[in-house]
Amino acid sequence: MSCSESNRIARKNDASVPDWQKLTGPNYSVQYPPDWELVESRQMGTDFMLFSPLESDSDIFKENVNLLVQDLSGFNLDLDSYVQMSEKQLLAVITDPVIIESKRMKAGSSDYHKFLYTGKQGQFKLKFEQYVWVEDKKAYILTLTCEDEKYSDYRETGEAILNSFSLSI
Repeated sequence: MSCSESNRIARKNDASVPDWQKLTGPNYSVQYPPDWELVESRQMGTDFMLFSPLESDSDIFKENVNLLVQDLSGFNLDLDSYVQMSEKQLLAVITDPVIIESKRMKAGSSDYHKFLYTGKQGQFKLKFEQYVWVEDKKAYILTLTCEDEKYSDYRETGEAILNSFSLSI
């Protein structure tokens, strides 16, 4: 076993998804379907964004998964305090937020927090499934974003992407 494999955290399922692409970042990896578009332009503070294909000419929202990495140096935040802060911040960034689920999860020896919530952004009513880790003075926020009424269509693929994510710190 290599050093990075032995230090791997935050992955729920070590099985690879056949025929999926793999993105390897500075201290993480994630897999995604080959028909999803990868954007690494660091737009909106994200390390990467993965966009689903549009379903039709009338479809104007691409379901997506993104990773935001926040430097927590000097803030002395652990996962519990970061989660409390995040729940309060939802009120500032999402219109009409409703937290459906907020619970601690475990993957291997690492804890992470799972949020499931809805809210509005502009004209869209959205559903978010978000996993949060606090490791090595950084917060890793991995989020699946779907139109609320399409969440059930994208849940399986979205969760497979989320669950393929691993940190090696």
